[in-house]
Amino acid sequence: MRVVVTRPLEQAGELAGRLEQIGHDVVVCPLIEIEPAGPDEIDVGEYDWVVVTSRNAARELLRRRRGRCRSVAAIGPGTAAALREPGVEPDFVASVSTQEGLLAELPRPAGRVLYAGAEDARRLLADELGADFVPLYRTRQLRPDGFPDADLVVLASASAARAYAALGTELPAVTIGPETTRAAREAGVEVVAEAVSHDLDGLVTAVARVAV
Repeated sequence: MRVVVTRPLEQAGELAGRLEQIGHDVVVCPLIEIEPAGPDEIDVGEYDWVVVTSRNAARELLRRRRGRCRSVAAIGPGTAAALREPGVEPDFVASVSTQEGLLAELPRPAGRVLYAGAEDARRLLADELGADFVPLYRTRQLRPDGFPDADLVVLASASAARAYAALGTELPAVTIGPETTRAAREAGVEVVAEAVSHDLDGLVTAVARVAV
């Protein structure tokens, strides 16, 4: 099966390699790119919780944080894995990788909360928790000259789902989790499988399931 990986170029290699290892012909066609945003330094020591909602936010937080996080919440296993560094290890990982899922499980009262995410992220967490929001990156859509001829496309973020839908291509998609699935379906993309674990392991397993 020929599979298109749409992650940013610098993040596509591991997923592409793992799909090739299980026998797929993989084409990398980035549909988004990531640009840093927000302040150069982030003082995390004054917050009871720091909430992080993506791997990109996790990487930027590690690069720019000052102080030691008291407690860290991650929206899913992929984000949690990206946070594993002394002083930032996640204390809580939502079992459902959505803002709603995190809100349903986060211990209350949460105290003072910092929400670190994409510039255009939904503000549900900030609104519900009365959190301070800090944008750490922005996502820019890419429009390739031509989209590869393939059997399946892999979408690892809501931004990628929207960028893919804008191309008007009709390949079925495998998504990394509920928010990506929702964004894809709202934009008219056919989703044939969603990763059970919302990380690279889950994506590889979901693609393998579709290929059977």
